[in-house]
Amino acid sequence: MALIYCTKCKNEVSNTAWDCTTCGLQRRKPRRAVFGKFIKCSFILFNLLMAYWFFAGMEAATEGVSEAKKSGASIGASLGAFFIFFMWATGDAILGLLILFARSSKK
Repeated sequence: MALIYCTKCKNEVSNTAWDCTTCGLQRRKPRRAVFGKFIKCSFILFNLLMAYWFFAGMEAATEGVSEAKKSGASIGASLGAFFIFFMWATGDAILGLLILFARSSKK
């Protein structure tokens, strides 16, 4: 264990320390484990999938020909958009909590 100088306060700090004990400057950032990286990637992919699903659903709902189909499509599109946003919010809440709990810790 060697001692080095903090770049902010110039006090001696261990080279294995995460933070400076005097000024609190973060020296090293803890990295995510494999499970944390998997959860973070699945969170990003889930959001991309939901955005694609929403825009594809809205595009499909605007392809009505007659007036009856257009009015039915607008009602169906509203219900479909609500369902997609509900699923999106639920999935983001679950995956967001998993990301929060899968953070790397200072060991």
